[in-house]
Amino acid sequence: MSSTWAFSQNKYLQSGPMVGYSTMKEALLWVQTKSSAKVHFEYFEKGNPSGRIKTPIQVTRAEDSYIAKVVVEVYPGKQYQYELFINKKKVNLPYACEFQSQTLWQWRTDPPAFKFVFGSCNYVNEPEFDRPGNPYGGEHFIFKSILEQKPAFMIWGGDNTYLREVDWDSKTGVRDRYTHTRSLPEVQALLASVHHYAVWDDHDYGPDNADRGYWMKDETLETFKLFWGNANYGPGGGASGTFFWNDIQFFMLDNRYFRAPNNGNLADKDLLGEQQLQWLIDALIESRAPFKFIVIGTQVLNPVTAPWTENYDKFPEEKAKLFKAIQDNKISGVFFLSGDRHHTELSKMDRPGTYPIYELTVSPFTAGPVGDRSKDEANTYRVPGTYYGQRNFSILDVSGKRTERVLNISILDNMGKEVWKKEIQAKELKDGQ
Repeated sequence: MSSTWAFSQNKYLQSGPMVGYSTMKEALLWVQTKSSAKVHFEYFEKGNPSGRIKTPIQVTRAEDSYIAKVVVEVYPGKQYQYELFINKKKVNLPYACEFQSQTLWQWRTDPPAFKFVFGSCNYVNEPEFDRPGNPYGGEHFIFKSILEQKPAFMIWGGDNTYLREVDWDSKTGVRDRYTHTRSLPEVQALLASVHHYAVWDDHDYGPDNADRGYWMKDETLETFKLFWGNANYGPGGGASGTFFWNDIQFFMLDNRYFRAPNNGNLADKDLLGEQQLQWLIDALIESRAPFKFIVIGTQVLNPVTAPWTENYDKFPEEKAKLFKAIQDNKISGVFFLSGDRHHTELSKMDRPGTYPIYELTVSPFTAGPVGDRSKDEANTYRVPGTYYGQRNFSILDVSGKRTERVLNISILDNMGKEVWKKEIQAKELKDGQ
């Protein structure tokens, strides 16, 4: 399971370091060792090592999969470098280890421009436990292409690892799979210098198409929280959360923990569940963000409900409640980000008397792409020319003055070559447009 890369760097290092969330006053650093070890970080403003700060020592433990999560105090609007120490010895890594704090712009300037990566579906092969035949995962060099774009942060949109039959029946299996995926050599440099946030979908939650009946869901929830560094977990229950980057708010949804069976004959079937749905609506109402990105592992707008899809249309009552609340409360700027489908597309739902709602679906990073198999699918909301059926990722760039924010979307193939792009202005997503 342990990668050759990890052993070549330090006999104790399993995976990471990884940079988690960032705020104006703190950020999260993450690392996993191979066995119990004493871990600390030393960090300093970029280019000023004499002002270094040493974090307290943490001892990694077997019950936490030998993971250390260290919160570091920062000052707004700074770039930092950091160093990892294991058992008091510096770990020399062949790439940059950096992070940043968010800028205090309010009442001072327009919010800064920034760009981030979004995508989903990362499969790392392990032949001993994979299905026979051609490897399902591949072309992991995509993570180098992502790093070359120099995003401020990255959102993993679900199926970030793929639990196999050997994994989802035990804590050992779940933790081993997460560790195996996180130890991929090609992703280490990206983890070390780009902030990371995540939601999950069925494959990192449990078996294929798993729902609230999954017997190990509390274990996988604990594991998800352990391996990721989101700013918060559970305001709506499960793995839900929210974070800001400058003036933009992200709503990270859990589409599995409360989900009714896809095929059950149940009245008022839940996808998000009552608690999470109410939290989302309340949070959207209070948000002042010009773009309100709702991140979810399941497609929301696509109306196709074929047996192989898990779209929100299979939960019509709950979906209707959400969209009614958006319209009744005149909530502006709603924009969905989703994954799952192993193809990419932009969907646009026009709404009489108000603004259109967009959904960007981006998939896959490294899992098997569908090619043209879904190209003729009857997604009546698909924006022409936006379907792409190969491995890819998106860059979303937010810029402009505070009252004139603009979103530029670029879809790039796994070599970093642009496939298509589109501009959407925040003023286009206001009630009455």
